[in-house]
Amino acid sequence: MNRPNFYASSGLDRVSHLRRDQDWLAQQLAAPETRIQPVWKSQNFIARGAEPAAGWLPANALRDQIAAGAPVALLGTLGGVAHFAVDLSALESPLELPGIAELGDFFDLRRVGPALRHADGGMLAFARGILHWHSRHRFCGVCGSPTVSSEAGHQRRCTDPGCNTSHFPRTDPAVIMLVHRGDRCLLGRQPQFPPGMHSTLAGFVEPGESLEDAVAREVREETGIVVDDVRYHSSQPWPFPSSVMLGFHARAVTDEIVVDTNELERAAWYDRTWILAHPADDSFRLPRPDSIARRLVEDWLKGDVPT
Repeated sequence: MNRPNFYASSGLDRVSHLRRDQDWLAQQLAAPETRIQPVWKSQNFIARGAEPAAGWLPANALRDQIAAGAPVALLGTLGGVAHFAVDLSALESPLELPGIAELGDFFDLRRVGPALRHADGGMLAFARGILHWHSRHRFCGVCGSPTVSSEAGHQRRCTDPGCNTSHFPRTDPAVIMLVHRGDRCLLGRQPQFPPGMHSTLAGFVEPGESLEDAVAREVREETGIVVDDVRYHSSQPWPFPSSVMLGFHARAVTDEIVVDTNELERAAWYDRTWILAHPADDSFRLPRPDSIARRLVEDWLKGDVPT
């Protein structure tokens, strides 16, 4: 369980103690070694090359856009070098900026994520997630006035002096769980999944609900299965658009499946031996390899989960 999931543990030092230091921030944005990750309409900048990799630009490459008010967020430092994210969504064609198109292109992280190095995936997920939050919180949820970025992009403040509410990045907690009973596990399929893909069950945590209660409720609502022995496994940031997935294994105490067709296309029990022997094809395949869902299934297949 000590092995971090993909999109987590990028190695960045988030240097939260420096987010209010305007002099330090200005120095970093002017430093030639500083790296900038451009994000455009929630797509990350990926470097050109044989293998996908995070595309980082020198800070001066986007100096004009930053000066014009493009949203900026400090990600942290890595090896003493500051890394920032900049949102270029206001531009119609960011690749027309000088020198950008030669270095890379913009891609949905869900498309390229599985092929990235672990550290790259974590930093790009961070960049995508925090800039998405900025794009959705331009107005105060208390009084409706415009908000402005502060704390190096880790806070938005209401501009109405009578309100002056501070808003902080939000992450929606969602439970995701592999339900098992003996040598069988419960997998479901949603209509929008890629052909053949079957996955673990998942759902958002509701107000006033513990994580364990959320696991039991979601499983029963979607499949009619009753579970106990809910055990935490690990977590994963999932910025698609703004969740943290809280992974669990849970033991089923009933067998009969009653599918909620508003949530799932189908659900069924799958034998461990059958899954291990079945090639991935359009009739059955496991979740994408960068997902915690895949990790939950694979750990169970290896017998790492008490039954």
